[in-house]
Formats: sequence, structure tokens, C-alpha cells
Amino acid sequence: MSCGRGFCRPPRSFQRTRYRPGELAQFDLCEPRAEIAVGWGQTRRGYVVTCELPYSRAFAGTLVFSKEFSDIAFGMSRCLARLGALPGKLVWDREGAIAPQGRPSEPFLAFCGQLALGWVILDAGDCQAKGALERSHRFLHGNFEAGRRFANALDFQAQLDGWSDRINARVHRTTRAVVSERLAEEHALMRPLPAAMPDIERRFVTRVPAQPYLRFDRNDYSLDPRLVGRRVELRVNQRELIAVALDSGELAARHARVFAGGLCFTDPAHQAALEQLRGERRRGREVDVELRPLARYDALIPA
Repeated sequence: MSCGRGFCRPPRSFQRTRYRPGELAQFDLCEPRAEIAVGWGQTRRGYVVTCELPYSRAFAGTLVFSKEFSDIAFGMSRCLARLGALPGKLVWDREGAIAPQGRPSEPFLAFCGQLALGWVILDAGDCQAKGALERSHRFLHGNFEAGRRFANALDFQAQLDGWSDRINARVHRTTRAVVSERLAEEHALMRPLPAAMPDIERRFVTRVPAQPYLRFDRNDYSLDPRLVGRRVELRVNQRELIAVALDSGELAARHARVFAGGLCFTDPAHQAALEQLRGERRRGREVDVELRPLARYDALIPA
């Protein structure tokens, strides 16, 4: 059946792409087929921030639990650290936190600026432009996930790191070379990692409410009740949640971050301080009543 003129797009052709060592690092998000156990009898949808150097085919991945930029930036930083050097440019598609409507977001530009990295944002629907990484996603599902069980997120990440080390030591079917050997060639041309990676903590300021708890990512975390009414800065990373009073620098809270939901966490020190404050308020409401001797009433009432 032939198509009428103007109704069918012309067939697309592709050129063979050759990559220069250390020039690009392709990034993407890959969703595991099964949800990840996060404790308390719960599972949660996860995402793997994947990275591949298309010249050597060296691969790295990091598990995160949201598509917010702070989590994606954590994944990018960890993947670059695993690969051991900085490429010339990062390649991304139009992921919402990276390049909404095809323009790099401000946080992404700041991340690249701190590491002096360039970027390439792909056209919409042009997944073939990072075909090396797309093929690795299929390999991840079919080879890594198949037949494996994961106790929790840490176990998933540990197994993923071990699997990445093994595939980076193999002879790649396309390049017909050992991945780690070509990665060593790239390291000679790439810039070393900085002493400190960019700050990727999520930060915001709030005021300690009368009920001293803070809700973050579906959970409630206790705050120091002695700071009620004062403003605190909250810093959240993948491992913990820290709150500090803005005016004095006092520690308002330090909790391990939990990816399960619908939970409440109370620091024993916060509970003890809350009970002490309640006791002080009760004692402050007590009123001393004068006890008069009965002889005064006898003098007022005639016999």
C-alpha cells in the first residue's frame, strides 16, 4: 500500500558513529522491572542512573528513588567517581530535571559548571543518538536483573557494582577489545576527578512548628522541641537528614533517611526534652492558695 504525498515521512538513514576517547559520557534513567525492598515490609519504585563511555563501553549505574535533580545529580556524581575521570561532555535526553523543553535546567548547568563539563541535549525522540547506552539497558534487564533477588536498596547497589566491574573486564562484542583496557586509554586523555564533587544535598528552610515534627518524602521526623518557633535549615542526602538552627547553629535533628513511607521517627533525646518542657508547663500552672487558721472564721461568726 502506497502512501499519499505529504502523509508519510521519508525513510530515515543513519551514519556510523565513531567516538573519540574521553569525549563523551552518555547518561540516562533505567527503571528496574521490579520494585525495590525498602524495609518495613514495603517496596518502592526505583530508577538507575546509568552512565557509559561510548569509546570504551565502560558502564556504571546508581540506584535512586526519584527523578528530582538532587537524586539524579547524586547518581551522576557516583557514576563519574566509579569511572574514575571526567569526560569532555555529558549527553542527556530531555529528562524533566535535566532539560525540560530541550533547554538545560539551572541546577544541571550549575552541576556542569562546577565540574567544567560541556553538555549535549538530544532532540526529542532521538534515542538512537545514545544507542550504546540503550543497548546496555537491555543487557541490564536481561543479564543483571534476570534470576536475581535483592534484600534491599544497599544489596541492589552492591550487586550492581559487582556486575558492572565484571562486564567492564570483559571483551566487548562490538569493539572486540577489553573494556578496562580501552578505559585506561581514555583516562590518559580525561581530566582527573576533583577533590570534592559538587554539593548535591537538597536544602530548604522551615520553621519548627508547635508539634515539632517535619514531613519529608512521606515520613515525619522529630525536631528539637526547644527550638519551636525558630527557623532551621534542612539538608537531605541519600543517607541522612540534618536540621540546623539558622540563628545559633544548634543541631535540631539528625535522622537516617528512610525510603519507606507513612512512618514517624522520634529521637529519644527529643522525646525526653518534650516531656521535660511539659512538666515545666504543668508546674507553672499551679497556684498557691492561702490556708487561713480556723480561729479567724470563729471571730467572724458570732457564737
